[in-house]
Amino acid sequence: MKAEIITIGDEILIGQIVDTNSAWLGSQLSLLGVQVVQITSVSDNAKAIIDALNLAKTRAQLILITGGLGPTKDDITKHTLAQYFESKLVTNPSVLEKLRDWFEKRGRVMSEMNAKQADLPHNCEILANELGTAQGMLWRSTEYWVLSMPGVPYEMKFIVNNGLIPLLKQEANLPVIVHQTIMTCGMVESQIAATIAPVEDALPQHIKLAYLPRPGIVRLRLSGKGTEREKLEAEIASYELQIRERLGHFVYGVNEEPLEAAIGKKLLAQTATLGTAESCTGGSIASAITRIPGSSAYFTGSIVSYANEVKIKQLDVSPATLENYGAVSEAVVLEMASGLKQHLGVDYALAVSGVAGPTGGTEEKPVGTVWIAVSGPKSTYAKSFNFGTERQLNIERASMMALYMLWKMLVSN
Repeated sequence: MKAEIITIGDEILIGQIVDTNSAWLGSQLSLLGVQVVQITSVSDNAKAIIDALNLAKTRAQLILITGGLGPTKDDITKHTLAQYFESKLVTNPSVLEKLRDWFEKRGRVMSEMNAKQADLPHNCEILANELGTAQGMLWRSTEYWVLSMPGVPYEMKFIVNNGLIPLLKQEANLPVIVHQTIMTCGMVESQIAATIAPVEDALPQHIKLAYLPRPGIVRLRLSGKGTEREKLEAEIASYELQIRERLGHFVYGVNEEPLEAAIGKKLLAQTATLGTAESCTGGSIASAITRIPGSSAYFTGSIVSYANEVKIKQLDVSPATLENYGAVSEAVVLEMASGLKQHLGVDYALAVSGVAGPTGGTEEKPVGTVWIAVSGPKSTYAKSFNFGTERQLNIERASMMALYMLWKMLVSN
């Protein structure tokens, strides 16, 4: 089955909001063995919507529409689709009652405009939206399915998870698809490819390997298509094991697990604590660590020592060290890590200092120069990097590299 996603809304076209719905839909459909062949964005205009639908029907059997289902006059999707499918809008008593309950539970009075959300095309199937007022509207024929959903991401996801996916599994003839994503850090894409080349070269026709890089991380996705799930899962597992054996500690997890979550598991296993001393990263490492539920069990705190005075007063960095070597230096990050361990009493410390840019660089220390130190119960070491001239990318790369250096130390202990 092939699918097309149509997003409706001027706010997408002018860049006021980012279309995250299509990315999520693509990932979910892929898991089902449905191939997305096109993603189209159109304005809140009846002709644009109809033209997009007509084109989608020539290349897809499943057409998913998001957006344009609000109660205000600028949202015209429902009326356009009713016209397209030669339908008329009628009040659905069941939906109207659910809307009343929805507003009452929130202590609000349902307006006449909100009540119009119960006016739905008489010839569509309704896929309930328990999280909002706009319902999913599904038209099915032997040639194609068309599903219109609200653009609010959590409402759209509810309809897909609770309405569309069960229907597809029950009624569509879908192939067996197995995906396994291997999470790696500390190696660039080309290094990984060279290391696992024998495994990749031995993959059968029905199993593919994709490289999905982002700052500091490369995801390796094994995807297999077949008819017998258990057999396919066993094949994928075999190739995953071969990749793990070749990459060793550069593999830290599977299936989109964040590196900071894997680090948390290691710290918990060692009953160890962690703190960060951050300059150029401005607390982003601490932010990543504390996004993980339960991180309070091992993360003690962070000192964001952006100014040299804070490095001196809060981390016991020697003024002489700063004077002789500069804030972006091996000597300073080592003293930052040492001072952090003394002040917070942690087992592991990460310290980062660098020139994030776009200004502040010198010939000796150009923009993108970063020193990172990691200190544990048994050892301490520091390393320098240059991540380029883009400020935000420097911060992201420095944060991920610091986490990788910590991961490497945790694995070796």
